[in-house]
Amino acid sequence: MEAINEVHVAESGLVVGDVAAADDQTAFAFQEVLAAMWAATSVERTTRDPGQPGVRLRCYLDMRQRLST
Repeated sequence: MEAINEVHVAESGLVVGDVAAADDQTAFAFQEVLAAMWAATSVERTTRDPGQPGVRLRCYLDMRQRLST
């Protein structure tokens, strides 16, 4: 995964979330839960590390913008 840039966490309430999961379905389901609560980037793909089990996903959250449920 790419390095976290300072702008991604420049203010309180900004979060970079790295998710490790067994499969794509699980990673996307977790990201959907986060996106239902806070403003979040959409994620279209996961990554795989050669020789490592599972998948990884990165999303960016703005916890200052709580979504109404």
